Amino acid sequence: MAKNAFYAQSGGVTAVINASACGVIETARQHPDQIANVYAGRNGIIGALTEDLIDTSKESAANIAALRHTPSGGFGSCRYKLKSLEANKREYERLIEVFKAHDIGYFFYNGGGDSADTCYKVSQLSEKMGYPVQAIHVPKTVDNDLPITDNCPGFGSVAKYIAVSTLEASFDVRSMAKTSTKIFVIEVMGRHAGWIAAAGGLVEDNNIPVLVLFPEVEFNQDKFLAAVKAKVEQHGYCTIVVSEGCHYPDGTFLAEQGTRDAFGHAQLGGAAPVVANMIKEAYGYKFHWAVADYLQRAARHLASNSDVEQAYALGKAAVEKALEGKNAIMPTVVRESSNPYKWSIGEAPLSEVANVEKMMPKDFITEDGYGITDACKEYLYPLIQGENYPPYDDNGMPKYVQLDNVAVEKKCAEFELK
Repeated sequence: MAKNAFYAQSGGVTAVINASACGVIETARQHPDQIANVYAGRNGIIGALTEDLIDTSKESAANIAALRHTPSGGFGSCRYKLKSLEANKREYERLIEVFKAHDIGYFFYNGGGDSADTCYKVSQLSEKMGYPVQAIHVPKTVDNDLPITDNCPGFGSVAKYIAVSTLEASFDVRSMAKTSTKIFVIEVMGRHAGWIAAAGGLVEDNNIPVLVLFPEVEFNQDKFLAAVKAKVEQHGYCTIVVSEGCHYPDGTFLAEQGTRDAFGHAQLGGAAPVVANMIKEAYGYKFHWAVADYLQRAARHLASNSDVEQAYALGKAAVEKALEGKNAIMPTVVRESSNPYKWSIGEAPLSEVANVEKMMPKDFITEDGYGITDACKEYLYPLIQGENYPPYDDNGMPKYVQLDNVAVEKKCAEFELK
């Protein structure tokens, strides 16, 4: 007998997370004998806990298809990490209550490392609490730091946006460097892994003098300032790409604000002005800085075609693997070759994915710590290949879908989040 599926989006959204949602829902609709309906959690896993479910069957095929070219989270996301079963049995009992009430037998959680951890815990519910739930994690993170998979949906489009934006801004600086701005600093996301910052380093192949500050390389102020001076003296200007996770030898982030998010991570933001002012004080160079922030992860207008295709394929594979009887796994991207770029779908056990971060390999960073190697470029370029533009209306604006998100009737008692 067909069971219902629960799908939710978690953590920071991306330009292509909705493409994964599209893959999940469209594939589920092709198997009505096994999956009766897909209920989406409004604002992620919180939607399951508060029984705030969205009936995706109320959306037309055209609207679901339009998710493929619409950025951000179509059903809402959240930063909410479930603790261990022992530490918070109340939440798990609530999940079981809601799943039972709505006949949910499949759980698809679309997110990053913390989401993989949550998905793994939910996958253990059938053993520990006597209710069968097949839990499949759908990978997503702009940080590109999930293990085993070659890359993560969301990263390719961010990498393309940062590479292109850094190049364009560098052209601007080069034009003005003789009498005005000599330094441009762009701050990108990446708390512990410098994958996004590395993408900015690709502009080197367009003859741009660039320095990249990675989280994997401890920041040395004197060495850095000397490198900046050398670039300016040789080229007349310099572009700096700084990861938000760039830190001093004692572990203090350049951008640390002293506050923490819902997952307990230090909240970052402000590395760019720190670096820019550091250079100004040392040499007096005029500067401009920018923080890519939400722009980098929301830029569907410049999405990588590779990224869109993989995001959809992994959503599709999640459903197919669930229907094969798989549980506690994550579909992965397997790189078969870089030139020409070929990839396939694999899978990884969640026990090996949850709470594991994939850092930049040492051989991807140049010996001086400020650039990327040919091996890194060979890895990155295929991920930003191709354009996948959204359709545009007659006014010149992209046609992004806004779903109706019709609520499912509640059957359980109210639940208060703690």
